[in-house]
Amino acid sequence: MDCHRRYSATRCKAWTGAQGGKATEAIAVDVTSFQKRHEYVTVITDHLEGVVVHVADDSKSDSLNEYFDTLPEEQKNGIECVSMDMSKAYIKSVRKNVPEAELRIAFDKFHVAQSLGKAVNQVRIQENKTLLTQGVELLKGTRFDWLTNPENMSEEKWEAFEPLRNSTLKTARALAMREMAMSLWDYRSRAWAVKAWKRWLSWAQRCRLEPIKEVDRMVKEHLWGIVNAIVLNANNGRAEGINSKIQSLKSRACGYRSRERYNTAIYFHLGGLDLYPSGVNR
Repeated sequence: MDCHRRYSATRCKAWTGAQGGKATEAIAVDVTSFQKRHEYVTVITDHLEGVVVHVADDSKSDSLNEYFDTLPEEQKNGIECVSMDMSKAYIKSVRKNVPEAELRIAFDKFHVAQSLGKAVNQVRIQENKTLLTQGVELLKGTRFDWLTNPENMSEEKWEAFEPLRNSTLKTARALAMREMAMSLWDYRSRAWAVKAWKRWLSWAQRCRLEPIKEVDRMVKEHLWGIVNAIVLNANNGRAEGINSKIQSLKSRACGYRSRERYNTAIYFHLGGLDLYPSGVNR
């Protein structure tokens, strides 16, 4: 049994002893790079404690199955939320291992926001090309304005951008659709959330903006997990933070020669290990 399998088994025993057999209630599943050649590892985080509980090679169903295999049935039954992106491989694994998975899988808000941000930028690029052929430079040099949160803009920047935002440009319409979609995460009732998202889907389907319509199709297919994320108030924020720390570890080490060393470093620095001698206060 290799290092990270021993670690996962130890964590499993620790949970049983400390929580009377109850598993962590919420986990976040994320993928991070090992090397530049499209080599990845799957990182599972205890969302409540904010620590890494398992690291597995690749980003396949078996990568996540490896984690669930370390848990007894009662701990799998205790998982109430699995926050993740829309990976088909991860969905398949959770459905196989977690009871009532259709109510436990929560698709991360960041993933939807990122897709919508890319769609807005694609609309801007297309519209800018059309305007430039007409000698209009209205959208030239405005890329980051459309992608920046208005709350982070200076007053001067906002005053310059507001007329564009409120214009009849296609890009302005795409931005309005993105902002509306992001506001829908404030619901707490499943029924009202479904109703609101269906209204947005109807609008997106009729918008005649192909990049937005692509997101519309993605959201429609995964609406069930998006609504779960809203109702469960789930997100991958902590997992994304841990991902940043992992990349920082890799940068400081100038990379790792083997996956085993890479995984061990993640466990050591981010696994929540208690390394203090007995009787020593932190």
